[in-house]
Amino acid sequence: MEYDRLRASGVRQREAAALVGVHERTARDWDRGIRKSNGARLHPDGRRIDYKTGVTTTSAASREPSVAAVEAELHHRFLTVAERELIADLRREGQSLRAIGRALSRPASTVKREIDAHSVEGVYQPHRAQRAWAKSRPRPKASKLATDGPLRDYVAHKLQQQWSPEQICHALVTEFPDDESMRVSPETIYQAIYVQARGGLRREVAAALRTGRTRRKPHRSPDQRTRRFVDEMVMISERPPEVADRAVPGHWEGDLIVGTRNESAIVTLVERSTRYVMLGHLPGGHTAEEVRDVLVPLIQTLPEHLRGSLTWDQGCEMAAHKQFTVSTGVPVYFCDPHSPWQRGSNENTNGLLRQYFPKGTDLSVHSPEDLEHVAQQLNGRPRKTLGWKTPAERLRDLLTTT
Repeated sequence: MEYDRLRASGVRQREAAALVGVHERTARDWDRGIRKSNGARLHPDGRRIDYKTGVTTTSAASREPSVAAVEAELHHRFLTVAERELIADLRREGQSLRAIGRALSRPASTVKREIDAHSVEGVYQPHRAQRAWAKSRPRPKASKLATDGPLRDYVAHKLQQQWSPEQICHALVTEFPDDESMRVSPETIYQAIYVQARGGLRREVAAALRTGRTRRKPHRSPDQRTRRFVDEMVMISERPPEVADRAVPGHWEGDLIVGTRNESAIVTLVERSTRYVMLGHLPGGHTAEEVRDVLVPLIQTLPEHLRGSLTWDQGCEMAAHKQFTVSTGVPVYFCDPHSPWQRGSNENTNGLLRQYFPKGTDLSVHSPEDLEHVAQQLNGRPRKTLGWKTPAERLRDLLTTT
């Protein structure tokens, strides 16, 4: 599946969801091993939740995990069955814990805990360990209102009298002060109502709630977005017109290309007029502070008249954009969400860079000298859009004529 391939290559959840055309909530479910089939949600622990009735069923009870749960591969922090088999193989060969950890790119302490927890008579059992992991992950708990009983009857009766879930919650405490089984939160009532509303109970639900709604309504309008960063962003719509038409040099587009497991990255800067490329080294991470500390000296290598502006997407790595602007005098403009074409030159350059830095590889193995060599190669390539001149030639012309 294309989404799984993108995630395995290090693409972030939100970006992968946008690329395959699904909602971020669906992508989040996929990462957790949840799939949709025939009007139901299938969980990796074997649970099946029907959309219409809200009823949850469990395959083979919960005594043994399902095959899907055993074979599920979720977040990379979890050991996979293949890694557990490799631990068993290397252990039989007499490899040390540190050697096994290096083979898995995991701490030796993780390997030790795994072996200690799942060994039988001193022999590590990988498939037994995988089944135990799959069984321990889910903690299914049926909703209080999922089965018949006095609590459900009370709630249903009060809803028919047009009581709100919050009123029902407080009335239960008053009427049944010593009965802890007669307790339910307003959220649980809302969840029971809205799950049923997706199926054949719309009329009953519409009559039960005073609002008559069968789905929740957000309190804020859809066009309102929470602030992405502490320092307010300046959007691309406010960027000067001369930046858009590429007539004035010195305006840059920036982004990151990320290595395996999002643990390493490379800063990529492209000048919009000349397509000149500059690369920054991020071998140990790409937090906002680390990106800032690479961008500032990178931009400061340029003459002042080529420090016009920087356009970036809304990635969290640019949370320190205000500090960057104060240090360099270069304003930062942010693209609209899910609009990579607003940094077209940078997107195209990142595609060219993947020839040298393939997706899913460790970018920390490359030195700053390696990055400089790659940048020189790209800047020495003739471009059709430049009249078959090279970015290096165009930048040299700018430097010699100004």
